[in-house]
Amino acid sequence: MKVYYHDNQPGEPHLPHNSGTELSPTTLSELGVLYYSFPPSSPDSASLVEDVATSRHYTNRDEISSSKLIASVGPAAYEQVLKTFFTEHMHEDEEIRYILKGSGYFDVRDADDKWVRIKAETGDFLVLPAGIYHRFTLEETNDIDMMRLYQNAPKWAALNRNEETEANQYRKDYLLARSKGRVT
Repeated sequence: MKVYYHDNQPGEPHLPHNSGTELSPTTLSELGVLYYSFPPSSPDSASLVEDVATSRHYTNRDEISSSKLIASVGPAAYEQVLKTFFTEHMHEDEEIRYILKGSGYFDVRDADDKWVRIKAETGDFLVLPAGIYHRFTLEETNDIDMMRLYQNAPKWAALNRNEETEANQYRKDYLLARSKGRVT
């Protein structure tokens, strides 16, 4: 995993957009983003994922593959899906991703509303808190396999940033917890 400020330059979202300002994993924890590293090839990875799932009450999971998605919906529809993922949004539930193969970029907003870019690679396990503004795109290779974990039924409705999301209770709860250093 690499963490840095996004350069905010125009261009293809799947490029690194590295501003040159590297950030520490502490920055992520201050934003409420949890990070673990469980190499999928490790014999302990399944039990480590299960430990996190149990401790956070995730009872369901599935896997998504960019290559399988392209094959099922076609390239044009796939590009539209990627555009949707890269639109700034929030969820009313945590977003949990375990990278099984490949890499991609998660961008999250910091306390000053700047984009922090997280390059997530094979073995990275991220938990984005409910209410955090974020977006996602693939790296240039356009290849990723991920496990998605969730409690009960998935609540992945993307709420695009607008006046309504600013007033959303999950957003308010996130901001309050972050201001008190209690986002987990």
